[in-house]
Amino acid sequence: MSASSATLSNPSHPIKGILLILLATFLFASHDALSKYLSGFYPIVMVVWARYVVHTLLMAAIFLPQSGLRVLRTRRPGLQALRASCLLGTSLFFTSSLLFIPLAEATAVNFLAPLLVTALSVPLLGESVTRRQWAAVLVGFAGVLVIVHPGGEMFTPAIILPFCSAMCFSCYQILTRKLSEVDSPTTSNFFAGLFNTLLVSALVPFFWEIPSLTHGLLMLALGTCGMSAHLFLTQAFRRAPPALLAPFGYCQIVFAGLLGFLVFSHVPDLSTLVGIVVICLSGLAAAWQQGRR
Repeated sequence: MSASSATLSNPSHPIKGILLILLATFLFASHDALSKYLSGFYPIVMVVWARYVVHTLLMAAIFLPQSGLRVLRTRRPGLQALRASCLLGTSLFFTSSLLFIPLAEATAVNFLAPLLVTALSVPLLGESVTRRQWAAVLVGFAGVLVIVHPGGEMFTPAIILPFCSAMCFSCYQILTRKLSEVDSPTTSNFFAGLFNTLLVSALVPFFWEIPSLTHGLLMLALGTCGMSAHLFLTQAFRRAPPALLAPFGYCQIVFAGLLGFLVFSHVPDLSTLVGIVVICLSGLAAAWQQGRR
């Protein structure tokens, strides 16, 4: 799953911020690699359930002793539930895509989310978008077309899955913006984890398979990677400005490519590499334009 936005406060340690976001992107890529591996043995619902259960239990262990049940108090429970559902959709669509699509390619398409946020911010947030920002959005979609060009190995209906994941994640980010005005990031993240844990727990009995000891440990690592990545990402944005950190967020695609090669022996072809570069450059251009504004 790709890196989400975080709130900036006291940006005074840029080097630490860069190191933290690199660690976060590596953990996000490791989380996705574990998801791809485990989904080859177990139903998608079970893999996603394990991710949210471990994530929520870790958050409870960290934040409940400090804040108690106050951490769950929200002024917009309906909006929080919708945000959590978008995150769950992201997880289900992206994990499903990994059954059919290599890790780096799926990650690259999922990184359309920042560009989709730019486009959706006009009707949903009433923000204005410049021509250059619209150009960056169009170039990003062109990058996807390069990856899924007719005749290429990615030219399959399965490519719709990471695109749907990006759509859900862009809606999740927009709702995160809206909720940041009324709730703390801790409340939003804990609410989303708990809501999705309860929701998927209602479904998992229909898909349950007893995991082996090794796979059980990998499921524990899956949730730990996801939880740790979010914490490191938040800490990164507290130490460095978003404009500085934005380029390093795209290192997740690089890490996904490396893990895809080391774990799954996949090497992207030239057109895929070109498409990935185009998506990265368009996303960076959109972030730069937003930073200037």
